[in-house]
Amino acid sequence: MLELMPLVLFVAVCVVLLLGFPVALSLAGTALAFAGLGLGLESLGVDANFNAGYLAAYPNRLYGIMTNTTLLAVPLFVLMGVLLEKSKVAETLLDAMALVFGSRSGGLGIAVTLVGMLMAASTGIVGATVVTMGLMSLPTMLKRGYSPSLATGTICATGTLGQIIPPSIALVLLGDVLSSAYQQAQLSMGIFSPKTVSVGDLFMGALVPGLMLVGLYMLYIAFTAWRRPESAPPVPREALMDELGHTQGLGILLLKGLVPPIVLMVVVLGSILAGIATPTEASAVGAFGALVLALVYRKLSLATLRDVLRSTTRVTSMVFLILIGAALFSLVFRAYGGEEMVTALFEQMPGGVVGATLIVMLVIFLLGFILDFIEITFVVVPIVGPILLAMGLDPIWLGIMIAINLQTSFLTPPFGFALFYLRGVAPDSVTTASIYRGVAPFILIQLAMLLMLALFPGLATWLPAQFG
Repeated sequence: MLELMPLVLFVAVCVVLLLGFPVALSLAGTALAFAGLGLGLESLGVDANFNAGYLAAYPNRLYGIMTNTTLLAVPLFVLMGVLLEKSKVAETLLDAMALVFGSRSGGLGIAVTLVGMLMAASTGIVGATVVTMGLMSLPTMLKRGYSPSLATGTICATGTLGQIIPPSIALVLLGDVLSSAYQQAQLSMGIFSPKTVSVGDLFMGALVPGLMLVGLYMLYIAFTAWRRPESAPPVPREALMDELGHTQGLGILLLKGLVPPIVLMVVVLGSILAGIATPTEASAVGAFGALVLALVYRKLSLATLRDVLRSTTRVTSMVFLILIGAALFSLVFRAYGGEEMVTALFEQMPGGVVGATLIVMLVIFLLGFILDFIEITFVVVPIVGPILLAMGLDPIWLGIMIAINLQTSFLTPPFGFALFYLRGVAPDSVTTASIYRGVAPFILIQLAMLLMLALFPGLATWLPAQFG
């Protein structure tokens, strides 16, 4: 029984999380309880196979977390996204996109997809994007004759794009964890000058698959509008302008609502891809740019700024508290020999690295039903990442696969987080069955994207290689 303690520890954490306790406290509390159990058994002369030396590394881990410059990008990217949301910049952008595409069949759905992509990239938080897009676009889509299933499916799918479209908080956190896992894997192979994986590498690797997903979403919406025109009817531009309450010309609205946010995204992402700025530096530029846009649009008041700073502080505190708890959990897991157990399990698994990767992806997919991407990134990836990377997987490819896998998990009935978020803001006339039917085609699209990445890893690795 004692040799199974790493597995018992992992199951115990999942049970505590399902009981509804805060994630960070669940990780740290369960780890402390099992650490105390291991020390207690050792003091009683029972061989619990517990190496207390791992716990001595915890102060250094905490210091490393607090001095990690890469993680500074998290509060700044959150600040940028919340500013764009609270100052109504995203709402103006949606109006402009709707006026450009809405006069064509399926155009309103395409507009929602594009705006959702930009919102998801800027906030990086699935719940915030789905709720915001649901409140802004769902009533208009339903009023203009869109079928409930297509409207809700489009909003849920675009809301999960924050997992893969850079600059994304999910990729920032995943890049930091994968870099540590990659270094650990190389050290285990006897490479004492290990290479690292930067967040910029992961951004570049995610760009092609992310844009392909957006393109496939829009192709599906256009195909549905062609096959069933009644499910995505065109909206006359004049009627839409009257409904949105815009008295300005289309050109002025596009100039005000479309150009500035897109320029901001291009500057932030372009500076990273061109090597001009690190993700942390680019996040500061993005936050400052979002503040300037809010001032220009005259949407920034003291009350709004207070809400923005509170939301940013709340999200940032949650992320770092989870990271501190996950660091303790990881050390206790290793102290019980969990890393050796997982390594032995993967080595005995049929199919070698392919079989091990499939099992890990399946486990991450299932955990996505009960855990957010932050918990999975900080708890699961440090355990399985070094082992898979030591088996020869490319760290950038693995990171993109994990991100899209989680994106699919958050969209899959009956437990997908995105479905719960939209159900909370959707009108009673939209049934839960309609939401489930609506996301099914988008799930198939994402599974197809995972398969393409598995067959053609260059989709994720080619661009980082070109940029060196």
